[in-house]
Amino acid sequence: MFSHVMLGANDIQESKKFYDAIMEVLGYKPGVIDEKGRCFYFGEAGIFALSVPIDGKPACKGNGSTIGFAAKSTEEIDAWHKAGLASGGTDIEDAPGIREGSGRKLYLAYLLDPAGNKICAMKRVE
Repeated sequence: MFSHVMLGANDIQESKKFYDAIMEVLGYKPGVIDEKGRCFYFGEAGIFALSVPIDGKPACKGNGSTIGFAAKSTEEIDAWHKAGLASGGTDIEDAPGIREGSGRKLYLAYLLDPAGNKICAMKRVE
């Protein structure tokens, strides 16, 4: 559905350290910094990127926005959450676990990245 997602970051190296840790858990290689100082994570389904805002203003979170990463297992989500906390992320919402709604069960974990962006890892469960 999406070709790419780009989030604002105030410190690319700080954010790269955080995302390298959580993306490795999901099977991705470390981010690649381009000539403009942006950081890219390449996958078969699309690209995830980080950039200092081009308008020169500080990066800030989108109120009501969440970027979700697909995980292969609940164990992978727990490892993702742990890696994020160890790499500068902030724990938010409930502990990683099952949430139910609209007739679905999802295993979710939420973090704020170093710039305050809300992210989660998700796996549908039966």
